[in-house]
Parts: sequence; structure tokens; C-alpha cells
Amino acid sequence: MAKSLSGSRRAPLARKMVFSVAAALGLAGVLSSCIEDGFTTSPSDQPAFSTDTLRMADLFTLEASPTSRFIVYNRHDKGLNISSVRFIDDPAGNFRLNVDGMAGREFSNVEIRAKDSIFVFVEATLPENGGDAPVDILAHIEFITNGVASKMPVKVTGQDAVRLYDGTLIETNTTLTADKPYLVRDSIVVAEGATLAIEAGARLYFHDGASLLVDGTLDIRGEAGKPVQLTGDRRGFVAAQIPYEIMAGQWEGIKFGPTSTANRLVHASVRNTKWGIMADNVQSAGDAPGLYLLNSVVRNSQGYVLETLFTDVTAIGCELAEASSGIMSLTGGNHRFNHCTIANYYLFTALGGPAVQMAQTGFPDEEPVDPERPMMTADFTNCILYGNGTELSHPDLAGTAITFRRCLLKSAGTDDDNFIDCLWDTDPKYYTERSEYIFDYRLRPESPAAGAAAADLVDPAAAADIDGTPRLPNPDLGAYQTPGEAGETGGAL
Repeated sequence: MAKSLSGSRRAPLARKMVFSVAAALGLAGVLSSCIEDGFTTSPSDQPAFSTDTLRMADLFTLEASPTSRFIVYNRHDKGLNISSVRFIDDPAGNFRLNVDGMAGREFSNVEIRAKDSIFVFVEATLPENGGDAPVDILAHIEFITNGVASKMPVKVTGQDAVRLYDGTLIETNTTLTADKPYLVRDSIVVAEGATLAIEAGARLYFHDGASLLVDGTLDIRGEAGKPVQLTGDRRGFVAAQIPYEIMAGQWEGIKFGPTSTANRLVHASVRNTKWGIMADNVQSAGDAPGLYLLNSVVRNSQGYVLETLFTDVTAIGCELAEASSGIMSLTGGNHRFNHCTIANYYLFTALGGPAVQMAQTGFPDEEPVDPERPMMTADFTNCILYGNGTELSHPDLAGTAITFRRCLLKSAGTDDDNFIDCLWDTDPKYYTERSEYIFDYRLRPESPAAGAAAADLVDPAAAADIDGTPRLPNPDLGAYQTPGEAGETGGAL
């Protein structure tokens, strides 16, 4: 009985096991059929793309590009199987692909579920082209889906560059031309007694840690529409819509030492530094100040954009903007600022101090940095000082030789012997939109600074602004002249 009973129990169990296995196999078959049936095979069902052409950032040849991307969408109710993804006209292998997280040159059977999408990332390293001019490259990524080929054009421009990689010492008078851009991986040092001249339109791109150190003389010879650019070598976007163009700290900056003399920066654009322009006891030469800035832009610094110690500075028609510590730190010296826009909407940290910080001023309660040196003199005329934070470290300048004449200021102050005919508590109405990462200090047509400058205070060197727009007969305050009755625009930095 026990044996018979035991056998009767095993038989149903065996049948159940057979059924379970069969059911599992059947379910697998059903699932396999569902999966297979879940992909469309219709030639009319094709992927869609987030752009019709992928335009990559302009590149220096032999240098790896920033990563560009686009999205491939499946807008259909069934899955897509893309049988092939590859570059069809890149035999030299200049381009690199990453499709849905996989790196390679060619991809097969790339699946996109219904109503889903994948990312495609593209990088490039272009060979030297042997000329001075940029060369446009057009390649195509081919997608074959259900027997139908579609192409994504990829456009990129590459330019050969002069590479200064192991430190460059300028010991004799030297000129950098505008023929090719310069890539600087280490410091350029201008030795005492030597002059480094830089032609209009030249571009110098500095790597992290690189700097321009001047113990001799720097002579930048830019023109309206052809500025000399000194900036970081990172290109493209940090993330999303934030470009490297607005990021400070990409290279060290320019430093003028005590043996330097009579430096001129005309139509220069100095951007994205750690400490901007520093001038330490720079020597004047006759009527030429230690540092002369004309129609130049100095912006985006982790420190100041301009920091001076007992150095005479003349700045005419300049934009001085965006710095974490404050725009300027001036200690002693004789200074003249005419038609300058001094603005700070620095984005990434809280501001470290007022826009213009002054020491060795002769202010009654101030302890001089060096009692043996003369006190500062400074004359600000037809300037704008407006942005986040306060304007001045010494809002009461009584007893000093510092004056602001016909300037627009953010503060709600009143005129006195140091502030003469000023526009107080007045918004200049820049085009700047900080939340949109737009930092444009030109004036809107309705700006109260438009036509508000004193014509008799326009320095002869300021007759035209950064863009080449004539200021007279109706000069605006600040660095930029609104095109109109005074003239038409020439170009832009």
C-alpha cells in the first residue's frame, strides 16, 4: 500500500513538472514572438533626428574636439532595428562615434524601443591642412533602417595652428602675426628690454596654467572688427547651454613686472583668466603710462580683471567686466578712465568686493600701503559703473584726488567736489540677461546713458568706440556708442 500510494503521488507531480516546463517553453515562445513582432519592418518607418545637420565647434587641427551630440528618435508604435550606423565618407578615421553608450566606428542592429530615443556622440581630430585659412569638412553618418538609408551631415571647420608648448622666451623684438592662431601650453615670457608686438586679428589660446609674463613691453595692435584675442583654449559648452566663453579661470592671465614699461593694448580682448591683468610697479615712459588700454575688453576673471600696484593706467573706451573679487583693484598710481563700462554680473560665486577698490588714496582714515609713495590720483569721465554689488570701496572721496565727472552710477548719491554732474541711481539698460548667460554691455535704444555723455570730455582717442562707431556729435556714456545719428557700427569683439 505504501509503495502503491507513493507511486500515485509521484505521477501527478511528474505531470505537473512536465506541464510547467512546457508552459515555460510556450511562454518563452510567446515572448519571443511578441518581441519579434514588436519591431516594425516597414520601409516607411524611419528614425527622426534632433537636428538636420550636426555642426561641431571649430577645431584646431591635431587637437581633439569637444564632444557634440544629437538624438535619434523612434516616434513609431513598434521598435526600430537600425541595421547599420557608420560614417560613409571618413576613410582616414578622423571622426569617432558613440552610439547609445557604445564606442566604435560601425554599429549593427541598434534597437530603439517604441516612442523612445538614443544619443549619438561625435568627436573629431582633424589632420593638418598645410595652409593658413580654415578648411571646412563635411562628412555623413549613415543609418540603414528597414532597408532604407538616411544620412546625418556633420560639418566641422579645422585650422592649422602655431604651437607654443614648452615655454617661450622673447628676448628680442618679436611680432606675432594673424596668419594662424597660437596655442600656448606654457608661459610666454617677454624679457626686459624686448618688445612683443601682436598684429590685428591675431588669436592666442592659452591652456590651463599658461600665462603671458611681461618684463619688457607688450604692444597689441588690434583694430575695430579685428581685435587681438587672448583667451582660454577650451571650446564648445561646459554643460547644456553654458559655453566655455563665459567661464573664468581657464588660464592665468597677463602680468607686467617692475622692469616692464609703456605697454599698449589697443583693441584687445582678454578673457577667461584667473587673475586678469596685473601690473606691479610698471614704469611709465615720458607721456606714455605704464599701461595703456584703448577700446579693449577685459572680462571673466576669478580675481580682478585689472589689479595694479603703483602703476599709471590710462583706459579709454574699454569694457571691464565680470570678476569674482571685484573689477579693479588700484593701489596708488595716476589713473585716467574715459568712456569705460565697469560692470559686474559675475555668475559663479558671490562677489568678493566693490567693483572699484582703491588703496593709497590719501583718504583721511586710510593707512597708506607705502607712506613714502605718492597718493593715488584718478579721473573717471563719461563712464558707467553699474552691476551687482556696490561700485566703490570709498563712496566718500572727500580729501582725495579722485574724481568722477559725468558718470552714471548705481548708488543713490549726490554731487560734490569729487562727483561732478553725475547720473545717480540710474539703470543704463544693458542688453545683458544674466539668467540667459548673455553678457552684452551695449546700450538699448531707450537707455538713459544714450547721448548723455559730455562731448567736451570725449578723449580724442575715444572718437570711435570698440565697434568703430563714431561717438560725436551725440556721445553715449560708457564703452559703446549706440549706432544712429553718431555713426554706423563697424564690427564687434
